[in-house]
Amino acid sequence: MTTKPRAQKFRIRRSSSTANAVAAPSSTPKQAGPVTSTRQPSSQDESKLLPDPVSSAVDSPATVSSQTDIDAIRQENLTGRQLRMARRVAQKNGLEMTSDFDAVRQLRKLGVDPFQRANGFNLVTPNDDQTKITIGQMQAASNKISARQEKVQLPQTVQRRQSLPSTQIGTDVNPADFRAGEIRHIQMDIAKRRRKNIISLVVRLAMFVFLPTIAASYYFYVIATPMFGTHSQMVIKQAESSRSGGLGSLFQGTGLATQTDSTTVQSYMTSLEAFIRLDKDHGFTEHFSDPNIDSVQRLANDATRDDAYDVFLDHVQIGYDPTEGFLKMEVIAANPSKSQEFSEALIGYAEEQINQQTQRVREDQMSGAQEAYAGAETRRVNALKELVRIQEEVQQSDPIAQSAALQQRITTLEIRLDDGRLNLASLLENSRPNSASLNATESEIRRLENQIGLLRNELSGGNGGSLVSNNARLRQAEENYVFQVANVQATLIQVDTARIEATRQNLYLTISVPPIAPDSPTYPKAFENTVLAFLIFSGIYMMVSLTVSILREQVSS
Repeated sequence: MTTKPRAQKFRIRRSSSTANAVAAPSSTPKQAGPVTSTRQPSSQDESKLLPDPVSSAVDSPATVSSQTDIDAIRQENLTGRQLRMARRVAQKNGLEMTSDFDAVRQLRKLGVDPFQRANGFNLVTPNDDQTKITIGQMQAASNKISARQEKVQLPQTVQRRQSLPSTQIGTDVNPADFRAGEIRHIQMDIAKRRRKNIISLVVRLAMFVFLPTIAASYYFYVIATPMFGTHSQMVIKQAESSRSGGLGSLFQGTGLATQTDSTTVQSYMTSLEAFIRLDKDHGFTEHFSDPNIDSVQRLANDATRDDAYDVFLDHVQIGYDPTEGFLKMEVIAANPSKSQEFSEALIGYAEEQINQQTQRVREDQMSGAQEAYAGAETRRVNALKELVRIQEEVQQSDPIAQSAALQQRITTLEIRLDDGRLNLASLLENSRPNSASLNATESEIRRLENQIGLLRNELSGGNGGSLVSNNARLRQAEENYVFQVANVQATLIQVDTARIEATRQNLYLTISVPPIAPDSPTYPKAFENTVLAFLIFSGIYMMVSLTVSILREQVSS
């Protein structure tokens, strides 16, 4: 941006005579000698000095010089306080001024610094009846006071340095052409910086993004060895059990029922044990150590087992779909036949693992059922032995029937006893009863009572123990024996059921998509990998650039 240059100013007056009269004293330089202050001109004097509006005239060079000095003072950006101080100093010295900037100009011509604090306090303008002070005396007094007092630092005007084009141009240069040239120069400078930044950006992108992407693309298209991927899909199913019921039967036949088994098989197929078996049976390490494979994918000859296992994990991809319960496997190899061979071998290992799990379940079921049956049979035999021992101890084959017979005999004797007592009562009713009949009846009653007592004693207890207690012991032994017999029968049914379940396959592997060797190479996917490499390098470059920019801004601030 440029400012319009100022042309030389000329003031046109109405009267040439008045202009000459006024220009004469202004053009005459003031001497360094004593200058007395003059009073303010009155209104009559001012009327005399007014020009006669008859004609116009051009100001003298002195007037133009004073105006130029005032313009220079304006460009100093003086504060309002400094201008007021200069005006007060000029008034106290009796100087005639047209503005505050004119006051600064006249004081500087007199050699007085209007911005010193001492001048504001010491330069006192005398009245008409006081003695007039010369400029030299005032300056000397000001210097003395300044030497005595400490100089007070007041706020100063800060000059702003602006790198703007200079307005001081020759008179022979057109301002419009000069401004247009400066604008062209600025535009060329901006365009030059932009070209420089763009070139630097292109160089950085080429070095950190394009060249690595081209190198990756060259590897994928030219150097990389074609790889063949064999896809297969399998599912683990569970046999339906006739005993299943309740909430467990809701998930039977679905992927949730075999989710644990599927994840177990998946973990085994990618385990180190499966890799060791595959390497031992089909030479996995030898295949990937073939010199025909490029150096990036080739396994070194002195590679360790862990290195080969990492290659195995990279080339054997197994995924599990929990919604459907499918196991999806892809085996990658440099030869399509080898890829199919490795895939079939891993499927065989998975079937063996499932069979081992099923065999373990069957063994657990059979062993538990047989142990339960053996225990029930032992308890049945012990119960039978206890029953026989009690029967031998009480010497009763059927305590219940014997007890019933004794009770019947007691009942019969009690009936006869009642008849004897009635007969005795009828004999006693006679005034002279027959003594022989009376004695016989009484003897019969006593015999019956004794016999009933003996039978009741035999029923309640005796030398062989209480018949009731013996009956209870025998009954308990019989019930225990019957319970053990029923338990043996239940365990026998459980053994038969476990044997039937063991003959069935609980878990089995079904191959829904068999492994078939592909005709064309599956990998590398050159275009997709090239785009992916470009995105990766671009992202890394953007992250590093942003980090460097942020750090640079933090350091510079």
